[in-house]
Amino acid sequence: MFRTSLTRAVRPAALGRASGIAAQVQRRQAHAISNPTLVNIEKRWEGMPPQEQAELWMALRDRMKANWAELTLQEKKAAYYIAFGAHGPRALPPPGEGWKVAAYTAIGVGVSLAFFVVIRMFAGPSPGTMNKEYQEATNEYLRAQNSEPISGLSSEGYTGKGMVQSAPKKN
Repeated sequence: MFRTSLTRAVRPAALGRASGIAAQVQRRQAHAISNPTLVNIEKRWEGMPPQEQAELWMALRDRMKANWAELTLQEKKAAYYIAFGAHGPRALPPPGEGWKVAAYTAIGVGVSLAFFVVIRMFAGPSPGTMNKEYQEATNEYLRAQNSEPISGLSSEGYTGKGMVQSAPKKN
């Protein structure tokens, strides 16, 4: 009971001070940001020091907390550019970057092809299992073992090639 009466007694005083502070903040932020600060912000933003960028953004953010009808056209343009403009991660790629990517990709494919050709030149002959005769013998062995009786080599009416994938053995 005592605690409830205390909070009721203190609350109006706290609300009065809080509304006074809010009124001071609104009055302090009521002035517009100067036009020289905002002119050509699109061209100057990347070159501005980070501290100055942060100060300008905070000033604009504070201005946007008030009625937006009171914002000047320059402030609206600057706020839009800072929030959504082509800077930072949304910046346009530098000219010629597409050609660079294409060139490096072509170089990578060319080097891979060269490795492939060199390895194939020095490789030994294909293994003995990579000929048609061996693979047909494998098919017969699998049929004798009744391997895959439902849908594979040993099933009724099977018409596939089975294990045969290579050309006949060269003499």
